[in-house]
Amino acid sequence: MSYFAAALARTEEGWTGQEVDLDEAGDLEAVTELLRELTGEGPGPALLLLEEDDEYVALVRADGGTSSLEEPRVFLSDRRAVQNSDVAAMLWEEAELEEDADDADDDDEGTRPVAEPVGDSELLADLGTPGPALLSLCAEEGRLPADVLTAVCERAGCLDQLEELREG
Repeated sequence: MSYFAAALARTEEGWTGQEVDLDEAGDLEAVTELLRELTGEGPGPALLLLEEDDEYVALVRADGGTSSLEEPRVFLSDRRAVQNSDVAAMLWEEAELEEDADDADDDDEGTRPVAEPVGDSELLADLGTPGPALLSLCAEEGRLPADVLTAVCERAGCLDQLEELREG
């Protein structure tokens, strides 16, 4: 599977960012450390924005700078991604990787099953995307994961940095 992952952080100078290779990260703790390094000693926030194969969005938020003991906040637009993606499973450490008995119903009438978001949908509330808006963006018919990332970055004021990384 191919993915696009960007780390964006709000610093005293404004938003900054870099593309991230999650294959090198290894676990959520390493991702969190990378995010906090981007903010330096500032309060942040720092965000990991991920979309994989137009299937799902993953968001990770770390606050508090490099010395923070706060746990990262994680959101996945579809819990099934944890079963199908090593990257999603790595970010969603608490998820149970077990077979879902409802999977047999997913193929009814050739329609795509409804996504089931998991995690902290309020992680972007103070950045212009409250939980209900994030869930609505993820559920909107025809909206791709890249479109969701564009919308949340536009609301947070870091769309220019995201677009620079995408073009990079």
